[in-house]
Amino acid sequence: MANQNPNQAQSQASQTNAQRVRQQNAASAQGQNTEFASETDAQQVRQQNQQSEQRKRQQSSNNQAGQ
Repeated sequence: MANQNPNQAQSQASQTNAQRVRQQNAASAQGQNTEFASETDAQQVRQQNQQSEQRKRQQSSNNQAGQ
């Protein structure tokens, strides 16, 4: 892997639009930016996690019983 010139790294970092980031952060803090949050159903995620844990426990029990 080639070493990156520090000036190159700095110029790449400066390509971030700081004003746009500030606007997105402000909108997010005010609850206006729901791009990701609106797509996530927290209750559904909890239920899926619970089901996954139950399957893991069941598989673990099955593996121990077969030994």
